[in-house]
Amino acid sequence: MPLHCRVAIVILALLASLNASAHAILTESTPKLNGSVSAGHQALALKYNSKIDQGRSRLVLIAADKSETPLAITAHADKPNELDSAADLKPGTYVIRWQALALDGHITRGDLPFTVTAAP
Repeated sequence: MPLHCRVAIVILALLASLNASAHAILTESTPKLNGSVSAGHQALALKYNSKIDQGRSRLVLIAADKSETPLAITAHADKPNELDSAADLKPGTYVIRWQALALDGHITRGDLPFTVTAAP
């Protein structure tokens, strides 16, 4: 393989790895993916591998009947990798649809399904 082709491959690989590392990846959440929480007022927290623009990111709670409720995000300067919110939840199945804007401008999206059980 000619040298210029090898150099081009190395440059493309480096660019691809830089681009991939720029995306905010969900690393931890409350509730957990496919987990369960008790009914009532619940804190919701989504943690990412990079800093998030908390003011431009979005969280939407989707109930089993497909109704959607935008969730207010509580900004925390000491938790730049998190999107925090809270909701009053009744028993049933839900999805948190999230959209996170990393500080470098890349947007990632995902769904976090979970179940709410009756309070003990």
